[in-house]
Amino acid sequence: MDLEGRGLPSGFIASCEFEQAANAQGKSLGIKPARVFVPHPIQDRTDEEMVNLAKSALDEVIALISK
Repeated sequence: MDLEGRGLPSGFIASCEFEQAANAQGKSLGIKPARVFVPHPIQDRTDEEMVNLAKSALDEVIALISK
């Protein structure tokens, strides 16, 4: 959140498998960072699948850093 405090939009992208962990971590730190969750899993996807996944999340990612 230091970046946000300096006026630099920030956030993270993770697979939806980690949403609950992200919520718990944010709560324990007292922050609620901007974030985008994409379908899980990631590691076994082909290059083409990853490109399609990135394209499907692009609008959310742009919104994440342009608020």
